[in-house]
Amino acid sequence: MKRKINCETARNFPVEKALEKLGHFPNRTTEQEAWFLSPFRSETQASLKVSRTKNRWYDHGEGVGGNVIDLVCRILRCTIKEALSFLDDDNAIGSIKRHPFGNTLEYQIQIIEVKELEHLALLQYLSLRSIPIIVAKTYCKEVWYNYRDKTFFAVGLKNHKSGWELRNRLFKNSSSPKSYTIIQNKNKQLILLEGMFDLLSLATLDTKLLNTSDILVLNSLAFIRDAEKYFETYDLVHLYLDRDAAGLKATKYIIDKHNHVLDKSNRYENHKDLNDLLSHEKGR
Repeated sequence: MKRKINCETARNFPVEKALEKLGHFPNRTTEQEAWFLSPFRSETQASLKVSRTKNRWYDHGEGVGGNVIDLVCRILRCTIKEALSFLDDDNAIGSIKRHPFGNTLEYQIQIIEVKELEHLALLQYLSLRSIPIIVAKTYCKEVWYNYRDKTFFAVGLKNHKSGWELRNRLFKNSSSPKSYTIIQNKNKQLILLEGMFDLLSLATLDTKLLNTSDILVLNSLAFIRDAEKYFETYDLVHLYLDRDAAGLKATKYIIDKHNHVLDKSNRYENHKDLNDLLSHEKGR
């Protein structure tokens, strides 16, 4: 029988692997360290360093760091017990109850205006990602917000708790509360996607499929368990997760557990995700 993970054994869990499970991947690596864009704020230059020799992390932007448990608790705003469950191989994609935590980016963002997409920079960004403007306007808004006394704008996808996933050419982040996005039209089929641009890409590639399906966008793999509660209400669930290590593991977890879920990622088996496929087909 496998022994349950505890604080002592959890500290040996690789920080890089934990970040991967949470959907964060390094911008650059050396033999001794890996650098990530900080999960706690918007930035274009990676400032979160992971020491591969010490298995510790340090966020140069905020001057804080620690072990893997500290990191999971900080990102997911969860208890130590919940962090241990997340790190346990048998509960890698666990249901985490998110608690208010500290002064993170999500709690500093103030939404000041939501309107139809029209800013030239955002329209150019969408074009760069091969997304037609009419598709983007169907699902997304132009969101202006304040952060640290500065004003920013982004393409925004609203989640079911009225928080926003925010993307532009320079960065990606989200406003509080972070959650999944669900679009329900009483269809018998559910499409499960990982992120905003997976939704926009599939809507571009297969409009009919989206129009005849309900849609759930995770916005983070950490919301897998939250999404599962919807599965039993559908005859069929189509799964379109990324083909990276975290996405493939999540796909296996769902497929092994639910008989009426179909893995559709073979559609882009030679690409990382749907947007990579779309961009390739458009010759970008």
